[in-house]
Amino acid sequence: MVVDALSEPNSYRNLCHEHSDGAPMPSAEALRDIVELVRSIIFPGYYGKSSINTATLKYHIGVGVERLYSLLTEQILAGLSFADYCDTAAYAAYNQQTVQTELNRMARDRAGRFIEQLPEIRRVLATDVVAAYNGDPAAKSFGEIISCYPIIKELTIYRMAHELWLLDVPLLPRMLTEMAHSETGIDIHPGATIGEYFTIDHGTGVVIGETCIIGRNVKLYQGVTLGAKSFPLDAEGNPIKGIPRHPVLEDDVIVYSNASILGRITIGRGATIGGNIWVTQDVPAGASITQKR
Repeated sequence: MVVDALSEPNSYRNLCHEHSDGAPMPSAEALRDIVELVRSIIFPGYYGKSSINTATLKYHIGVGVERLYSLLTEQILAGLSFADYCDTAAYAAYNQQTVQTELNRMARDRAGRFIEQLPEIRRVLATDVVAAYNGDPAAKSFGEIISCYPIIKELTIYRMAHELWLLDVPLLPRMLTEMAHSETGIDIHPGATIGEYFTIDHGTGVVIGETCIIGRNVKLYQGVTLGAKSFPLDAEGNPIKGIPRHPVLEDDVIVYSNASILGRITIGRGATIGGNIWVTQDVPAGASITQKR
């Protein structure tokens, strides 16, 4: 009787994903392997094999990139299949084998394009390491930043996920950033745009929404929320998705702990936002916003 109740279609509506027979599902375990591979490629010696030296570096990176391409292709294919990416009118005339061939091609193409971005991802992450080091007088070395600081662990995954987001890969970017959220306590949506030399001191409890735009050399402290103020509704009363609804932080902004910046507002270049306040209106460049005594 319990099995019958649990098998009743109405009981699992919107809770059970129906996909084509044989189509893979994205794997959290495989994504963890991908994260560790990317970390070992971006930061050789700090992640993966610790015995790497200049004589063996090229070999280890080559092996890592080859394995990354294979794993990533499989997971992107799973994401495309999960989203029924080819289940549209444009593909209605094709048989399942032809559709699967197209999905395989798309997965390989996106995996290759992601890997082509690894040098740029490393370059930007190197600026984030500098920002974290310069922003914390307790930091003793870049190695300490890379090995220990949650912001670098978070940003490595975020910058991976953001590239996959730009490549229109379904589901995987969100899975990755939620893994990072669980690991670090920092919640960054993969759709957010974050410039170079970005850092978060401590990090716990920071939330950065999907449509945030953050410039260069921005620093946040723990507990900061860059969120939406309200959600415009459609004719049926449901929130309209995809519209810009989160803040824009221009270059050289500092936001102190537990501040909430809400809505599509702009915090001007060089502005400072004090702790424990709500900001719901534009802030001019160079301004300092604090609590009234």
